[in-house]
Amino acid sequence: MSEKPETPEPVEDLLSATAETAYFWGRVAADGKLAEETVTVRASDEHAADALAAIAGADKIDHSVDAHTSTHDASIVRYEDEFELRVFGAPAQRASAALGLPLDGVPGGYRFDVFSDHRAPLIRGILEACGTICFRESTDSVGISFVHDDEQFLETVRSILADIDPHVPTRALEDSSSGGYWFGLGDDAEVDRFAEWLYADSDESGLYATERRQKLKRSVERATDRDVDSLSI
Repeated sequence: MSEKPETPEPVEDLLSATAETAYFWGRVAADGKLAEETVTVRASDEHAADALAAIAGADKIDHSVDAHTSTHDASIVRYEDEFELRVFGAPAQRASAALGLPLDGVPGGYRFDVFSDHRAPLIRGILEACGTICFRESTDSVGISFVHDDEQFLETVRSILADIDPHVPTRALEDSSSGGYWFGLGDDAEVDRFAEWLYADSDESGLYATERRQKLKRSVERATDRDVDSLSI
């Protein structure tokens, strides 16, 4: 019987610079929204939803099953669990001011410098919320891409990825079939090292989506001919 995943502790201040808040705001920026007195964030994974609720000290998560159109093929519709939680009060306006997140539909500037020491959980939250992972049978490689309606947000993510080690070059933004934008990692990206960097210490922190982490792990193992469970993420 597998052990229950760790759940992070609530943070005293959602605008402090910690691994927990980096993960939280990465997910909000990628698949959430700010209104004047409300932060809304979504997850398709129950463990990730529980982690987000724990970080924010929220005690209620709404659960539904929703239809999602594929980013790259609008004819494909998938039905997925969706968990949504809301945080009420000052954090919305404070996050808009401090992090440049859009508020009530007004475009933001996306300033994530405060999380410069926590880039892995920040990018992890973003990838889990608005990214795609696939194994390419034709080339035995892993495809990783980020998809969003906001062009500036994706350019900010590309800028962060350009500054990290391991080496993960990215392609230019393209239009998506859903009306937004997307970009993928370059063919020469060190995807196996990126995966290990991205999920380092995630077992201890509890900051991850179970299904997404497992999909990346298995895809990298197939692409690199490593034994199952050998990848340390």
